[in-house]
Amino acid sequence: MPRPELSFAAPLRATARLAGAVAFVLAAFAVLPAQAADRIKVGVFPSSAALPFYVAVNRGYFKEADLEIEEVPMTSHPLTVQALVSNGIDAAVNLVTLEGANMESRRPNTLKYISLNGQNAQHVIEQFVVKADSPARTLKDFRNGFKLFSAPGPANIGAARAVLKKVGLAEGRDFTIQEQQIGVHLGALQSGNFDGGYTLEPSATIMVAQKIGRRIEAGVISTYLLGNKSASAFAAGAVMSGRFMADKPDVARRFAAAWARGVKEAQADSSARGYLVQGMKVPPELAATVPLPRIVMAKDMTPADVGDFQKFLDIGTELGVVKDRIDGKALVRAF
Repeated sequence: MPRPELSFAAPLRATARLAGAVAFVLAAFAVLPAQAADRIKVGVFPSSAALPFYVAVNRGYFKEADLEIEEVPMTSHPLTVQALVSNGIDAAVNLVTLEGANMESRRPNTLKYISLNGQNAQHVIEQFVVKADSPARTLKDFRNGFKLFSAPGPANIGAARAVLKKVGLAEGRDFTIQEQQIGVHLGALQSGNFDGGYTLEPSATIMVAQKIGRRIEAGVISTYLLGNKSASAFAAGAVMSGRFMADKPDVARRFAAAWARGVKEAQADSSARGYLVQGMKVPPELAATVPLPRIVMAKDMTPADVGDFQKFLDIGTELGVVKDRIDGKALVRAF
């Protein structure tokens, strides 16, 4: 006759079996490889408006969102659009809005802006500069075949031409203008090959500090094209491709959240300007003086912002940079 078990022996064996099972499961998980972070290719054009990107990278906001970021340098906005269309990049941190709008008017849902950069005389990005020893004091002094360079792309040179036309100047008679990559603007003035140009930050701050160039006027899009010196000219912004947002909505949401953290600190924390030193090759002693645009997440745009954005897009259509009129509200995506 089998010997009856003691009343406490069975529970002890059951507990031992459970502990063994738990240990086996934990050991199995321990040998599995860690899940890789989601990889995103991000286009970066050399403008101070890229600062939130470097904030998010250096302070670990993308990493905390389980994102692995590959920075892809961009030398012009048309190339950035092409890279978005061809899936060469998933996002870009400072794409000119008229270039993006033109693509959207031709191929809807190719891209959407998640934030916009408001520019004017207070939040400086675009501006005209001249050689340090130039006799020119205002835009109206750009006469007698004044030789100008422009930031690259149809939108930049189109805006420069339109501003000069507004002050009564005629191309060919008063001035000539050629596109040049941002990286050569300082050298273009220093060499004497150009009398001045239409450039962006931080290039202007560097050439002024090194006494190679002198500012003539900043915030010219708001003043001359929008007709309101205080208006926000939303000339560029952070963008994601439509394909990326459709295929990886959760990854896109996490990228937008990390980007928003970078935007907030770039504008509220003056120490964040230090990231321009490595990211934009700004001399350390100048980093704190480089101006920034007023960066607005799409979800935070006010009715006035929407109006300023639409007016700028309509001007782009009038200039022929944007093929057909496009609704600004359809060009943004709020996260």
